[in-house]
Amino acid sequence: MNEFDVSPLAIILIVVGIVFLIVVARALKIVTQFEKGLVERFGRFDRMVDPGLRFIVPFIERIRRVDMREQVVDVPPQEVITKDNVVVTVDAVVYYQATDPVKLKYNVANFILAATKLAQTNLRNIVGELQLDEALTSRDKINTQLRQVLDEATDVWGTRVVRVEIQRIDPPPDITEAMHRQMKAERDRRATVTEAEGQKRGAILKAEGVKEARVLEAQGQAQAIKEVAEAEKFQKLTVAEGEGQAIERVFGAIHTGNPSPDLIAIRYLEALKVVADGRATKVFIPMEMSGILSSLGAIKELWSDAPSAEPEK
Repeated sequence: MNEFDVSPLAIILIVVGIVFLIVVARALKIVTQFEKGLVERFGRFDRMVDPGLRFIVPFIERIRRVDMREQVVDVPPQEVITKDNVVVTVDAVVYYQATDPVKLKYNVANFILAATKLAQTNLRNIVGELQLDEALTSRDKINTQLRQVLDEATDVWGTRVVRVEIQRIDPPPDITEAMHRQMKAERDRRATVTEAEGQKRGAILKAEGVKEARVLEAQGQAQAIKEVAEAEKFQKLTVAEGEGQAIERVFGAIHTGNPSPDLIAIRYLEALKVVADGRATKVFIPMEMSGILSSLGAIKELWSDAPSAEPEK
């Protein structure tokens, strides 16, 4: 026998080994962490398996994997007519996540295409109910309404719409240019109003400052006049009190000294001399002159007696 001849038994064992390896390879399946496995038996759903190493019956069962991660559907741009008959270009992005792998795999043939068409239709309906200005400033409102509609519609497909984002809403070029002019005019108006309000506020503050300065100046002058008046009052009171005390002392001294009529007459004549010092044109003499005239008579007698007495001496 040739040394290269192989016995039939060895061939059979080799074939059996190869078949066994093929069977084992088809029986052992690996489901990754972010997937769910759907096991079908003769083409019919049998069970769902979790991630890990799974065993199925080869040639009878097969496993179909479903990605459970969050997916993105890019809604292509489309033209939408707003409520005020303006054509705008709108596109969006839809984020969804599978919640039921069985429904996602068996209830819809092409989920991406179905979700895209559904998003386009509902986006056209939602934007078509809004004015242009409202559509441009209400993206959050559009996102919320579109997410609610898509979430309800895709529930039968075993998915959950996580969020919807409007990427852009582009009006026609002529509308965009008109909006830019309107925005520029509005900003110019605001700048003019702000500048006018600033000037008005500055004038008011300046007037209030002048007013407060004048009030403070008037208050200071009034306070100064008051203090001067009080000082003059104090001076006059002090002088009056001094003169009163002097008069009282003189009057007391006169009563204490008991002056004679002759002395009073002499003092009266001295006072008249001071009054009629050459600068006065008129001199008023009191009516009560009886006592003074009698004193003057006595003084005359003294003067008349004085020459007669001297020769005798």
